[in-house]
Amino acid sequence: MLNSLSGRFLVLTTVFVVLAEVLILVPSVARYREDYLLLRLERAQIASLALLAAEALDEELEDELLRTAGIYNVVLRRDEMRQLVLDSPVPTPISDTFDLRDPGPIELIIDAVACLVDPSERVIRVIGNPVREAGLLIEVTMPAQPLREAMLAYGLRVLLLSAVISILTALLLFIAVRRVLVKPIKGVIDAMTRYADAPEDARRIIKPEASLTELREAEVALQSLQTQLTGALRQKERLAQLGAAVAKVSHDLRNILTSTQLLADRIETSADPAMRRMAPKLLGSISRAVALCETTLAFGKAEEPPPMLNRIALSQVVEDVLESERLAAGEEPVTLVNEVPAGLVLRADTDQIYRVLANLVRNARQAIQTARRPGEIRITASETESEWAIDVEDNGPGLPPKAQEHLFAAFSGGARKGGTGLGLAIAAELVRGHGGRLSLARTGKTGTTFTIRLPKGTLILGTAAE
Repeated sequence: MLNSLSGRFLVLTTVFVVLAEVLILVPSVARYREDYLLLRLERAQIASLALLAAEALDEELEDELLRTAGIYNVVLRRDEMRQLVLDSPVPTPISDTFDLRDPGPIELIIDAVACLVDPSERVIRVIGNPVREAGLLIEVTMPAQPLREAMLAYGLRVLLLSAVISILTALLLFIAVRRVLVKPIKGVIDAMTRYADAPEDARRIIKPEASLTELREAEVALQSLQTQLTGALRQKERLAQLGAAVAKVSHDLRNILTSTQLLADRIETSADPAMRRMAPKLLGSISRAVALCETTLAFGKAEEPPPMLNRIALSQVVEDVLESERLAAGEEPVTLVNEVPAGLVLRADTDQIYRVLANLVRNARQAIQTARRPGEIRITASETESEWAIDVEDNGPGLPPKAQEHLFAAFSGGARKGGTGLGLAIAAELVRGHGGRLSLARTGKTGTTFTIRLPKGTLILGTAAE
């Protein structure tokens, strides 16, 4: 119980209430001591006035008056004359004198503490003002021990009362905290536990119901987190199922393409010159399709394979990409421009760079096609001492804000209606495999530019060369 929030709150409340009562106790005892002494002065004045009124009392009655007042003798000053009114033997010399005519609070507290810590039998003198101005001054001598005992008894009563009050207060606060704070917190914990048992079940997502502002904010944040996690788990499950389906399709497609490749080989022996010129490009396209199927099958088991790094002429790869897109564009009013320097050589995997550029160009062409206006796609490249940079630029309509939020996430960053976003996700992963980075340089109504940056540092990836 003490390890719980409510248990510790109970203990802390009790401790603080007792501490507060102790801090109040010392001034209270000092006040009690002052009242005690003033009461003795008042009783002494009454006894002395009784003696003055009777003019003479026998010794037995005088002793009784002194015992009733709890004093040894009384001195009353009236009309500048100091008169010993009541008198009895004093057992010990007077040890201290206390003036109650105008005491300060600090002085009263110090005197009270001194009385409490001194258990010896002492006689003290107390000076005060007579009640109702019946004289100029009244002075009594009295034993200190009864005063100390009365102060201890009073302090003990205050401490006991403080303990009772603190316990009752702590119990009430304990009940209030459990109902107002601990119970809602346990509700959140129970909701988290239920959700953890089946995070795919959207019915277990917490519904904010707390009335406390802070706790409700925590519930809202937890609801948002659970909603995102459930969506991510569902997406991963769909991706896993899709991956299995793609792997099966790729397996069958690979077999079909292999047969097509055999047929394409025969085209090279055709008597038609145009057919013979198209044969190398057809064979290259089929080879890349077969390689893509092989890669897709591998992707179902792991990530993209590491790039096979070789020194390649980038301009030739870009020209192959643009030629393939020209065939795909057909009669579309799209101009494809290759501005890569002819002598630029970079170290990369030919097939993977082809796939990256093909995805970027295809996305740009489809964006221009959607805008239903003539467009241009331009590929440029440059290099520094540390990296190569390739820019794929178009003058299309730009990317919508929603597509920019998850641009390189599969099934989240599709820029056109019906798109899956797989192209950019695959391209970004392939560039990362080269140790580089694919980024969106700009986008807007005047067009979009993607930049590929590949480092020149030596890479040791799989069987990468050079």
